Amino acid sequence: MNRKTMVKVLKILQDHHLKWDAPVLTLISKKSKRDPFKVLIGTLLSSRTKDPVTHEATNRLFSVAETPSKILNLTTEQIERLIYPVGFYREKARRIKEVSKIILEKHSGKVPNRLEELLKLPGVGRKTANLVLSEAFGIDAICVDTHVHRITNRLGFVRSKNPKETEMQLMKKLPRKWWIPLNKLLVAFGQSVCKPTNPRCDICPVFDLCERIGVKKKTKGISR
Repeated sequence: MNRKTMVKVLKILQDHHLKWDAPVLTLISKKSKRDPFKVLIGTLLSSRTKDPVTHEATNRLFSVAETPSKILNLTTEQIERLIYPVGFYREKARRIKEVSKIILEKHSGKVPNRLEELLKLPGVGRKTANLVLSEAFGIDAICVDTHVHRITNRLGFVRSKNPKETEMQLMKKLPRKWWIPLNKLLVAFGQSVCKPTNPRCDICPVFDLCERIGVKKKTKGISR
């Protein structure tokens, strides 16, 4: 798919995305006024966890401890109870304490705003780092999670085997103004319409532009 068509797809999704549920990290960023620490912790908690569960867990945790120093005042068991039932809650509780300690000791209590430094934090990969950069700091970065990787391949934006390849290809093809909003648009789209299995092509606003790579279901899209 060429750049012009990619932008056309994203403009259509932008016109429709308010009809769909916003991704939990977008809500956390907005509610916290783009607090980097809350976005970082929220992203760590969201892995392998449904958005409503993540949302409730972050609300409980941040009502008790919303800074690295306050996190370190809690025991691991207290954090576990606050974030349960997020996936792998015991491991995540330990990780939250590790990350908080490093941020306090090595970064004067502030989340770093450079990709290289974020990637040094325990449990932080490119997806998490790029989401923190874009959502919390407003730095141009493409956050590729499972939705973005799957949907950009399905649409025909890229041909990639893993999220890092997807990120690199998108950086070359997509205008920078779309780097930050891409994740929000495609996550909302993926959760409501372009699902992993049985995508809802019958209500898809970009059906006629989508290459439907790997989609076996035969259906008709909505007319615009």
